[in-house]
Amino acid sequence: MKATGRILAAVFAVAGLLAGGCSSATSGTSGTSGTGGSAGPAASGGPGAAPADAIGPGGSAAPDVTPLEPLPAAVPAALDSYYGQKPAWRPCDDGFECTTFQVPLDYDHPADGDLTLSAVRVPAAPAAPGGASADGRLGSLLLNPGGPGGSAIEYVESAARTYDLGVRARYDLVGLDPRGVGRSSPVTCLSGDRMDVFTSVGLTPADQRGIDALVAADKEFAEGCRQRAGAALGHVSTVEAARDMDVLRALLGDEKLTYVGKSYGTFLGATYAGLFPSRAGRLVLDGAMDPSLDSVTGNRTQAGGFETAWAAFAKDCARRDDCPLGRTEQAVGDQLTALFAAVRANPLPTTGNDTTGSGTTGSGTTGNGRRLTEAQATTGVIHAMYADFLWPKLRTALTDAKAGDGTGLLKLSDAYYGREADGSYPNLMFANTAVNCLDLPAPFAGPEDVQRAVPDFERTSPHFGRDMAWMALTCAYWPVRATGAAHTVRAAGAAPIVVIGTTRDPATPYAWAWSLAAQLESGRLLTYDGDGHTAYGRHNACVDGAVNRFLLTGEAPEPGKRCGR
Repeated sequence: MKATGRILAAVFAVAGLLAGGCSSATSGTSGTSGTGGSAGPAASGGPGAAPADAIGPGGSAAPDVTPLEPLPAAVPAALDSYYGQKPAWRPCDDGFECTTFQVPLDYDHPADGDLTLSAVRVPAAPAAPGGASADGRLGSLLLNPGGPGGSAIEYVESAARTYDLGVRARYDLVGLDPRGVGRSSPVTCLSGDRMDVFTSVGLTPADQRGIDALVAADKEFAEGCRQRAGAALGHVSTVEAARDMDVLRALLGDEKLTYVGKSYGTFLGATYAGLFPSRAGRLVLDGAMDPSLDSVTGNRTQAGGFETAWAAFAKDCARRDDCPLGRTEQAVGDQLTALFAAVRANPLPTTGNDTTGSGTTGSGTTGNGRRLTEAQATTGVIHAMYADFLWPKLRTALTDAKAGDGTGLLKLSDAYYGREADGSYPNLMFANTAVNCLDLPAPFAGPEDVQRAVPDFERTSPHFGRDMAWMALTCAYWPVRATGAAHTVRAAGAAPIVVIGTTRDPATPYAWAWSLAAQLESGRLLTYDGDGHTAYGRHNACVDGAVNRFLLTGEAPEPGKRCGR
């Protein structure tokens, strides 16, 4: 899910580790809360009974939330030249094909200039048995790993060889970096050394000095984006990215969009379906976001998702001999709180890290090594909640931290942000914040609002709530006004849309998937009873089989279908 501070709602943080791709996000929350679509489970094969913590259709958080209205079915004449492009695909990246194409910076004023977007594809295998055409090819399958800010190009190039053979034989797998992301006119904001400072500033300020440091870091980040991104900073919204996908659909020669989106990619896919329901084909939305949530509710309920994931980790850890935090779930949680407090008071030395900056700075750099701050320790733990295969690494990192070595937690934090060994950062967090701050109004106007909200956040998430409340302050200082608002997505008339929810998903809580499936007139909820962020492509035969069958035949999972580990 996307969060308004520094939490990724996506799959890209662990995309290199998960065969199916996954993402996380820490910069602005674009969730939404409120009233919903009218299609109930009896009419649409929807989600059925709501989970106890569901916030969505019929909820009270935002009673004035309205549905996303579709765009006219006909392409406006002013956009004919964009839809009529003839992009040239060229060999690239060791076995793939790449292209670029143009889209208007502002769809409402296409004469104001263009953006250049980049896409990659791997063609379907030529000898697929049967299918919709002579060679068995079904068309293009667009993939998005989430974020916002995750590179779909990188995702396709890493995931193309791991997707189901039958799917790969029938579809061209296509990755489009959304505007502002990766290779598509990327947003940039800070140098590597200043990002080191940004990621290390304390997120649980105890006094005015701590608040001032956090505000200064958020303002520097926002100002850096304003200076480096220019006019594009106001045109990287999800609605605009969805319109870009429709241009690419046309350039690929597909009458309808076939799509798999994970985490934030579900918000992008749902937006496409809401804007272009007649052109929505077989859509799979895995690790679903709830577009009806306002930014405060989205951040707070996401904190609850991480608390749920932490409880699962703590329960698992407590029964293992190598658990460094105790032998009961309560003890594990208490000792984590104590460890965070100890690191807050005395950042930990690390070994084997590069030197960035000089002297002793806010980035924690001293001599030849960086020091682990509480913010980085928290981020490291949060990162490990995205996938249970990271739990052993987290146990080791926590053992080392208790012994005074912060290296393992710092590595987990750096991996979350995508920090390279040379101290550079990708544009992941820059794009994440830029998109989130456009998609929804800022959750908080200033520190006073955060302080009032902290008790609710802490009730929802005792271990991460305070941090995630302060993380959400970034958009308060954003240089461009939000263009989006909380809304529901009905997508009336669209083909069946498969929405996947994982019961203990940290970044996109299960209640969000239930809510989105209920909003969509043709939504069909597929539940995975398990841990980690997203489900498809994680080697669960039940989930993978249901999704692959849908992509290949159009047969959606039966209502109420659940898959276990």
